[in-house]
Amino acid sequence: MTQDTASQAAARATTEKRDWLGVGAVMVGIFLLVTAEQLPIGLLSQVADSLAVTPGIAGLLITVPGVVAAFSAPLLPVAVGRLNRRWLLTGLMALMTLASLLGALADDFITLLATRVLVGICIGGFWAIAGGLASRLVALPQVPRAMSMIFSGVAGAAVLGVPAGTWLGEHTDWRIAFGSLAGLSLLVTLALWQLLPSLPAREPVRLSNLADQFASRGVRVGVAVTTLIVIGHFSAYTFISPILQDIAGIPLSSISVLLLCYGAAGLLGNFFAGSAAGRRPYATVLTIPLLLATATLAFPLLGHQPPLAIGLLMLWGAVFGSISVSLQTWILKSARNTEAATALMAFVFNLSIGIGAMAGGQVVDATGLSGVLLCSGALFVVAAVLVAGTPSRVVGPSRD
Repeated sequence: MTQDTASQAAARATTEKRDWLGVGAVMVGIFLLVTAEQLPIGLLSQVADSLAVTPGIAGLLITVPGVVAAFSAPLLPVAVGRLNRRWLLTGLMALMTLASLLGALADDFITLLATRVLVGICIGGFWAIAGGLASRLVALPQVPRAMSMIFSGVAGAAVLGVPAGTWLGEHTDWRIAFGSLAGLSLLVTLALWQLLPSLPAREPVRLSNLADQFASRGVRVGVAVTTLIVIGHFSAYTFISPILQDIAGIPLSSISVLLLCYGAAGLLGNFFAGSAAGRRPYATVLTIPLLLATATLAFPLLGHQPPLAIGLLMLWGAVFGSISVSLQTWILKSARNTEAATALMAFVFNLSIGIGAMAGGQVVDATGLSGVLLCSGALFVVAAVLVAGTPSRVVGPSRD
């Protein structure tokens, strides 16, 4: 454990009920932000028709916040310096409230796209700070559990947030879905202000701090593995609907149910990995790309049988749901400045999402659906080799 992490953990000798409520508020904040980021996917046609743009142009509603989030993650902590993190998280959620409200009221596409820039700032800044909060909110033995709770917001958005928002938009209007996000964000803003303790910055994050993180081999490996895994995942998962239909022969009417189960598996994987990564971060991170490689490389061979395809999909979901908490634990145990390293990870994660989706489209066009699965599997294998070639001591000793 690094000195920075130890000092943060030491700040809490015991954990009170109010501390767990604060963890819950941060979790719901991430849940809403990820829901906001991905909600236009389910409402793209409706938004395009309403604002008289093509679906391709409407796709910028996904691209823009992802790119903005990638760059705001490392730059926002630098910009705010020593600003109390309680103020920062509350302010970002208040900005999210405003962005969602303005999005619901937008009468042209340019205005709506501008609100998505604000959403991207909120996502990147909130994630960069929230990822390292567990050790400041709860006692050291409970940090893995708190991290699992915080990052369950990501999986929860896939399981509940995006489907619920899509359903609401389909049965009412997309503006109602955006407006509902504004109302919920306002409630979380108030909860964060009431429940979080004062969280003064341990050390102001500077651009030099971000570069300094690469002096740690553990951080270098963590960043590289995150890049490989996230690009590999989104290269293939972006096309999961046609993969299930064309390779496994599963009808379109069953896809939404399977994706719901996929998200539920990810939620379970997140909590299991939180405990495992807290005890054995090296073994946990090594296992993740190995299992992902198994699922994706086996799919073109075994996925023609629907039961096997569904089994591989559930394995894929459970393992990918464990990535955020596991790699975050790796980084916290390797970094010299946890907030700077967390911001760096948020940058890499969000940028890799966009790269993966774009690269996957190129591979599908060139080689087909089986080809993109094999390419993703190859990236996972490279990630596993990279972890296997790294001494376990770079992330600290295992503990049972």
